[in-house]
Amino acid sequence: MMNFKSNILLRVRVAYLVVLLFSIAIVYKIVEIQNLDGGKWKKKAESIGLQYRNVKATRGNIYSDNGSLLATSLPFYKVAIDPSLSNERVFNNGINELAERLARQFKDYSAKDYKRRIIDARESGRRYLTLNRKEINYQTKKQMSQWPIFEEGRMKGGVIFEKVDKRFRPFSYLGYRTIGTINEDNRGVVGLEYSFNKDLMGRNGKALYQKISGGSWKPVYDGTEVKPKNGLDIVTTINVDLQDVAESALLKALTHNDADYGCVVVMEVATGEIKAISNLSKRNQGGYYENYNYAVGSQGSREPGSTFKLASMIALFEEVNTSLYDSVDTGDGTMQFYDQVMKDHKPGGYGMLSVQEVFEKSSNIGTAKLIEGEFGDKPQTFIDYMTKMGLTKPLGFQ
Repeated sequence: MMNFKSNILLRVRVAYLVVLLFSIAIVYKIVEIQNLDGGKWKKKAESIGLQYRNVKATRGNIYSDNGSLLATSLPFYKVAIDPSLSNERVFNNGINELAERLARQFKDYSAKDYKRRIIDARESGRRYLTLNRKEINYQTKKQMSQWPIFEEGRMKGGVIFEKVDKRFRPFSYLGYRTIGTINEDNRGVVGLEYSFNKDLMGRNGKALYQKISGGSWKPVYDGTEVKPKNGLDIVTTINVDLQDVAESALLKALTHNDADYGCVVVMEVATGEIKAISNLSKRNQGGYYENYNYAVGSQGSREPGSTFKLASMIALFEEVNTSLYDSVDTGDGTMQFYDQVMKDHKPGGYGMLSVQEVFEKSSNIGTAKLIEGEFGDKPQTFIDYMTKMGLTKPLGFQ
């Protein structure tokens, strides 16, 4: 009895050991194929026309402050078919009507031509046939999904709708340079599309594709697909109505003055939110278009002009007990300032002005005389005031 029991235990242990070794061998082989020989098998797969390719994620939307769409991605589709998948009954019963509907939809081939192409592809064993290179919208796709043969779906009817996202701007060129553009790879080139590209573009998926004649790639649905993660939406502070008014006013002013370029920024002072921003440049052939964001870009940088007078006046009042009613002589509107000739806007000058009038009339000479008189022998003190106001630091625009 003892020998019999020992014999059974020995057999169980041997069987367990064999199973364990077999399991270890399987795990080792999996690791070897995936890691050690992965490159070899990947090249072999590519050599026979199989390749894992990116499945593009849908790019996020850009909205105005009230939820109006400024930029969005609309889905379009190319229509193809694997004519070998449908059974004889479905194919024979539906091919005539399918060909007629294709001819009416695309209007480039007759129903007879479509029928011949599909039957020829089926008889020759082709697994992928592009029915038409014209793109259809989502509503048309839904309608076509109910057509004969197509209504059986991808696995039984063989229909393949290849999605192609296209960027669409509902307000056309309104805020064009600020909203920005994308390239063929769905990446932002300029504007908000560029600044928030990482958030907008999402994460691409992966799927197995097979290369077919003509250099096209056909998706192979083998269950290993990794779905893409669509991009995030962003909400801007841009107000569509104010943007429209700002652009119209800028265009009118530039046209009236025959200016080379100009920009306008509308800010809500209570919040600091930018409600409109427009930039227009003159075309060589006439007219204006939005080519560069002068409002925040470095190209075409200019001196701050009258906006800097406020900072100068703040420094003046902080440094010395000056009255708004003190006076300064601005002369005939011209003054030699180091190696430059400074001028006021009014021909002939403003003459004698109070400090308040210097600011009200935006007198270059009056401001320069006041600042030179107080800070001429201590320029660093003036610079220190500018530093305290943050005007010597980069603004940090994207």
